[in-house]
Amino acid sequence: MSEGRQGHQGRLARRGLASRPTERTHPLADRLERLSPGELLRAIHAEDLRAVRAVDAALPALERVVAFAVQSFHEGGRLVYVGAGTSGRIAALDAAECPPTFGTRPGEVVAVVAGGKRALSRAVEGAEDDAAAGAASLRRLRLGPRDTVVGLTASGDTPFVLGALAFARAARARTALVCGAVVPAGRRLADAVVRLDTGPEIVQGSTRLKAGTAQKLCLNALSTASLALSGRVVRGRMARLRPTSQKLRERAERAVAELARVPRGRAAALVAEGGRVDVSVAMALLGRSAAAARRALAAAGGLGPLLAAEDPLTGPRRRNRPRRR
Repeated sequence: MSEGRQGHQGRLARRGLASRPTERTHPLADRLERLSPGELLRAIHAEDLRAVRAVDAALPALERVVAFAVQSFHEGGRLVYVGAGTSGRIAALDAAECPPTFGTRPGEVVAVVAGGKRALSRAVEGAEDDAAAGAASLRRLRLGPRDTVVGLTASGDTPFVLGALAFARAARARTALVCGAVVPAGRRLADAVVRLDTGPEIVQGSTRLKAGTAQKLCLNALSTASLALSGRVVRGRMARLRPTSQKLRERAERAVAELARVPRGRAAALVAEGGRVDVSVAMALLGRSAAAARRALAAAGGLGPLLAAEDPLTGPRRRNRPRRR
C-alpha cells in the first residue's frame, strides 16, 4: 500500500472524532473562565483523580501487558512504546528513565514518537496522521516476535499508532493499545487493550490533562512491574543501579549495605569496585571479585535467587570466605 493511500485511509479512520470521550464538552466548560483561581485549581485536581480511578479500572487488562513485557525481557526482546503528541512525549519520558532506574540496556525500552526527536520539544503538525510513518519507524527497529509493542493514543485511532501496530502484528510481535476510546481497528491490531476512561477534558480535547496523566500512571506501573518481575528490582532496591552521580552513589551504597548487611564504609568500597548494586552485593555475599560475582549472578539468574540462597534463614552466608578470582 502506498503512503498516500495509507495516509488517506488514516484520515477516513478519524471521522467521528467528536464522539470520542476526550473530545466531548466538559460540564464546566461554559463557566470555566469565570471561576476563581482556587475554584479552577480544585476543579482541575478533581479531574486528575478521575485519571487514578481510570487506571484502577484498567488494571486487569494492564496485567496482560505486563506479562507480555516480562516475556519479552526474558527472551532478550524489547518493550517498544509508540505515540504521537502528548502520548509520545510521555512514552519517551518513561523509556528515558528505565536505564538509570532499572539498568536496562540501550534499546531495551524504546519510545517511537511521531515526528521524531523534534516532536519532543515542539509540535510537529500532521505527523500523527501518517500511518505509513508509524510502520516505517518500527521497520527500522527490525521488530520481531520477541518484542512487545504498546501503542498509546487518547482518541484510540491515531493513524501513526495504528500503522505501527499493524506492522508489529505482521512481524508477530506482542501488541497492546493504551487508549481512551476503542475503535474496531484498535481491537483488531492489539492482543490486549487497556482502556483508560477519563471522560471529557476540562479544556475540550486537551489530552495533556487527565488523559495524559492516566497514560503516565499506566506506563509507570507497566515498566516498574515488568522490570521488577524481570529481576531489575530486588527487595525494593534498584538491583542494577550504577553510581553515575553523587545521589546515585549514595543510594547504591545504602542498598548494598542493607542487602549485604555490611557497614556503610565497606559498602562504599564494594560499589567502587563492583560498579553496580547487584555485583557489589554478590561480591560481599560470596567473597569474590567483581568478575567472579558477575558470573555467579548469571549462573543464579540474578541477585534475587542469589540472595535467597545466601539468606541466613535459608542458606549460609559466605561473605567472610577468602576472595576467589
